[in-house]
Parts: sequence; structure tokens; C-alpha cells
Amino acid sequence: MSRSTKPTRPRHRRPVVVYTVAVATTLALLAAAPTPAGAAPDAAAAPVVTRAALDPQLVAGRGADVDFVEQEAENARTDGEIIGPDRAAYTLPAEASGRRAVRLTPGRYVEFVLPRAANAITVRYSIPDAPQGGGITAPLGVTVNGRHPRTMTLTSQYSWLYNQYPFSNDPTAGLLHPDWWITECSCVPSATTPYPSIGTPFRPSHFYDEQRLLLGRTYRAGDRVRLTAPPGSAAAWTVIDLLDSELVAPPHVRLVAANVLAFGADPTGRRDSAPALERAIAFARRANLTVYLPPGTYQVNRHIIVDDVRIEGAGNWYTTIKGRQVTLPTPAPDGSVHTGVGFYGRDAADGGSHDVHLSGFAIEGDVRERIDTDQVNAIGGALNDSTIDGLHLHHTKVGIWLDGPMRNVRITNNVIVDQIADALNFHTGVTDSLVAQNFVRNTGDDGLAMWSETTANARNTFDHNTVQSPVLANGIAIYGGTDNTVSNNLIADPVREGSGIHVGARFGAQPFTGHLRITGNTTARAGTYELNWNIGLGAIWFFALDRSIDATIDVVGDAYLDSTYNAIMLVSDWPVKDLYSITNVRFTDIRVDGTGTSVVSARTAGSASFANVDARNVGAVGVNNCGSFHFTPAGSEFALTDLGGNDGGWLAPWLLPNTITCADRPPVVPPAPPSPW
Repeated sequence: MSRSTKPTRPRHRRPVVVYTVAVATTLALLAAAPTPAGAAPDAAAAPVVTRAALDPQLVAGRGADVDFVEQEAENARTDGEIIGPDRAAYTLPAEASGRRAVRLTPGRYVEFVLPRAANAITVRYSIPDAPQGGGITAPLGVTVNGRHPRTMTLTSQYSWLYNQYPFSNDPTAGLLHPDWWITECSCVPSATTPYPSIGTPFRPSHFYDEQRLLLGRTYRAGDRVRLTAPPGSAAAWTVIDLLDSELVAPPHVRLVAANVLAFGADPTGRRDSAPALERAIAFARRANLTVYLPPGTYQVNRHIIVDDVRIEGAGNWYTTIKGRQVTLPTPAPDGSVHTGVGFYGRDAADGGSHDVHLSGFAIEGDVRERIDTDQVNAIGGALNDSTIDGLHLHHTKVGIWLDGPMRNVRITNNVIVDQIADALNFHTGVTDSLVAQNFVRNTGDDGLAMWSETTANARNTFDHNTVQSPVLANGIAIYGGTDNTVSNNLIADPVREGSGIHVGARFGAQPFTGHLRITGNTTARAGTYELNWNIGLGAIWFFALDRSIDATIDVVGDAYLDSTYNAIMLVSDWPVKDLYSITNVRFTDIRVDGTGTSVVSARTAGSASFANVDARNVGAVGVNNCGSFHFTPAGSEFALTDLGGNDGGWLAPWLLPNTITCADRPPVVPPAPPSPW
């Protein structure tokens, strides 16, 4: 099989002209009590329901339609301390939803009022790492209305990464790549005399994890769920980011099926159920039956190869396929040094798999480090004419990584959280496929990606998905391809080296051809920091690294809310700035509500047009036009066309078509919170 994540990210050469943005690591946040950011909400206040930490009316009709309701801890009653807001990388608030959370020391609590009936909760949290790495466990008390005590066992075994890509679990490790440019010393350490002092832990990240809990009964709207860090906890602090509450339906039962229990599967999880599952699949194919997994936890520590089969669980709260990561005695032909739980189609070179339908169960992995050659994804291989629906994917490397060529897969209504790398990636020749109504949170790389390496992806759609808090890279990224669509998605809180929506000619991708449509999306608190360049990006950003971007690209109806730096950015890397350009990008009916810097930042040659782009609360000059940095008398190498209706004063006539307005260090002005237009 092909490798299952993008290759090592090419390190960026330092541009001659850069923004210098002070990004403090503020490691004190990880060990000491942060300063409270405000008083706790009144106990009698109504519950505050949000979507991506926003008023739901601001994102109506966008993102995934999920079964749970989200409540931010900072809006709940607490005797703990509110941390944040903060958007600087390597801090606990920066990785929190909405960039704020609540820090509890032992004995402290945060209490949520249920906005509607619920029998299940999900808690997103962080606790400290072990001093030498590897994580700890600690209890979290759960009560409802002061009764029915339960205990969740929290863990940091799947969080806390350090250092440079592809990261380390060791907080004491020295630089993984001393020959790379790093911002901390503004140097390449191995080429610097004397060698700079780089403190440890270096660049801690990936702080959060989440756990789910069935409460055992249904509680009513208005009931109070209290989370308490117990006295004597092994965790010096517990940070609670949010609570999702949900009314989970009873287990789904299928009576006429190839029930895995009849083939020897163990629902207690004590014995390996992989052979039993394979026997059930073989029988179901012969008998034309569905494979059914009743409620339980089934131990599976390797790939289950699927083809022409329907596998159905009792619901992803009830049926869990759980496995440990296993070290292979010798590396596999694809370079994997581990295996783990996962359902894989046949390799595309062997024709791939067809008519595979997976639904109604959870996959719980055991991936704690990023090894790009490892095939330790929840779903993999090539799946033609297939569906993946209603799964909960947790603690694998990539939730769904599909290697084409392959066609016609529908991926819907899944929850993909706490991944070491991407949530989903269409890699190489995936065509005529749909990713819709999926919820993604806390990925270690792109949330949703199409990567046209070797063979172009074509005619695919990412529609009505929610992507929150990717720690590295982008919410949604499109790397080359033909006639693809990104529509009606909600993307929030990317942390570093990426942003909300990314269009990239990079990673060896095939060129963009045909028509790329980016329509009706909303980003929140995007436009993040690129540490290699030491500049801020855009909530949507276009990057010409390997070649020019010259396909027809329409960006229509997007809303870019509370962007940390720019709303829109178009850039070529410094070594190729005179080779490649970005053209034929058309922005129509866009709303920009809040930028730390500009509405448009151009650091490339090329052109774009703008019609009905309304902007307010802009922190710096509306257009920061550097072009290719030659500053010729004829103006910038990037031209803007005003097609009318651009309100807010950001696109003044004197800026057109290519006035040089290159501010080397534009001040960042935190915008006011977004509000209804």
C-alpha cells in the first residue's frame, strides 16, 4: 500500500521579507495557574449552547448536523480559573475550542446545565504529561444534581507531543532537525556559532483528548452535570475545554445477520476477536447477509480486509472495535513498522475493494506517535462503490486514509477525533466521492484533505462538515485535482502552520485543473501563524510552491470570522516567487468580520477579482500587496480587480489594480467578536 500520510513537510526557506510576530511559548501555563480571564458565569444563568464556540445563529446551515449539543467550560459555573483567550502556539488556551478553557486544581469543579435531555456526555480535557513523557492517568468525578457519582479515568497517554515534525513523545529530547530553520533563535542551529540554547520541553503541543460516558439513565433539561478534579488527584491540574451532551438511542439490533458472537467473538474484549470477525465476514459473503456486531468491546490488533461486505454495529456508543498497536517483527513492504486495528480495502493495484458498507460502531486505536510509513489508520486501502456511515474513530493515526485510484465512496455522519495526523485524506486518484456531515476535532494534521499525488482526485465534494482545532496544518486542504468542491463547512481554531481552508500546489500534487469551487463555508478564529515563515496566514490561503495555480477557482458565499491575521492570503515561497503565480481566483459574496491584519494579503504574482466582498473590524490596511517583492515602478506583480459591491472601505480605488502596500510588520489588532451581519 502507499504510505498513509504526507511526506515530511518541506522546510520553508526564510523569506527575505517577513513579518516578525512575537509568539511566546509561555510554558508557565503548563505548570502554573493562569490568570483568570473573568468571573465565572452566574449559577442561575441559562445554559449557553455554542457551535465551535460561536453563537449558533452565526453558522446556521453550515457544518455537520450532529446529535449532541456543545457547551464551553468557560460559559459554565466553576470555582476554577478561566484560561485564555490566547492564540499563541504551544499554550493550552490556543488549542482549546474558542481559545478558552477552565483549569481545575484538585478539589475544584465546573458545572454544566443540560440544555436538553441527555443520557451521555463527552468531555474534552487536558491533564499533564509524565515528567519523562508517556502520560499519566487521573480521575475526574462526575455527578448529576449532586447525585449518581461516576468516575472517568482521564489519560494523557495519547496527547503531549514535542519538538519538530514528526514530533517526539520525549519532553527532554534535543532538536530532531538541527539543520532546519527555527524561529526561536531566528537561525539554523547547526549552522550557527555558537550553537544556540534551545530549552526543553521544546514546542509542546497536542494537549487535549476526549472521553465519552454513558450516564446510565436519561436526565432532563435543566439538570446539572458537575465535573470535579478530586482531592488527591495525580494530576496537578485538569483543564476542561467543553462538554458535549447527547440523547443516545437504544442499541440497534439486527436479528437476521451473521452475528459475530456465533463465530466466537468475545464482546468483553479479553480475547482476540479478529479471527471470529473474519469467519463471520466470509460466511456473510456466501450467505448474502450483513455482519452484525452486538454491543460490546471486541479486541482486534491488525487489519481486517474487507470486500463486498456490510458490517454493522449496534451504534457507535455500544459497539467498539479496540486494538493495541503491534510492532511488526520486520518492516512490511509498504514501510510499516507497526500494525493495529483497522478495516482496509484491497490495494488499488490489486483492483481495490467494492461494495463495502461500514456503519454503527466505534474504532478505538492505540497510536501514540507519528510514524508516516505506518499503516495504523482506522479505515484504509481502496474502497469503490462503498459507504462509511455513523462511525466514531478515535486514537488512530488517520481516521480514514484512502489510497486510489478508486471511485464512488460516501463518507457520512462520522465523528473523527484525537488523531495523530489527518482525520480524512483522499490520496491519489479518488473520484466521484462525497464526504458530508462529519464532525472532526483535534487532528495532528489536516482535518479533511484531498491530495492528488501521482494521479488527480476529481469530482469530489466535502460538504457540511465541521472541523475544529487542528493542532497542525489546515481544517480543509485541497492539494491539486480537477473539478472538486468544498461547500457549507464550518472550520474553527486551527493553531499553527495552516489555516481554515487551504489550496496548495505542493507535496508533489498534480496541477489544479478544471473548476475548483469553494462555496458557503465559514471559518472562525483562523488565519493562523506559520512558524517557518514567521508570518500570519489567511483564513483561506493559496500557496504556489511546486507550480502555478491557474485553474478557475470560485470562492462564493464564504464567511471569515475573527481571523487571527488575514482573511485571504495568496503566496508563493521565496525561492519560486519569480517562477510561479496564482491567477483566475474569483471572490464573490464574501463576508469578513474581524481580521487581526488585512482582508487580502498578496505575496505572489498573479491576480484575483472581488465582487460583493463586505468587510468590517479590519485590523490593518485592507490590502497588503507585496507581489513578488520587486517593488517595481509599475506596481505590484499581483493585480486586484474590483467587480463592484465591495463594502467596508477595504478595497479603495487607490489600491487598484496593483498598488504596492507591502507592510513588513503590520500590527495585529484583535478584532471584536463576530456578530450577526
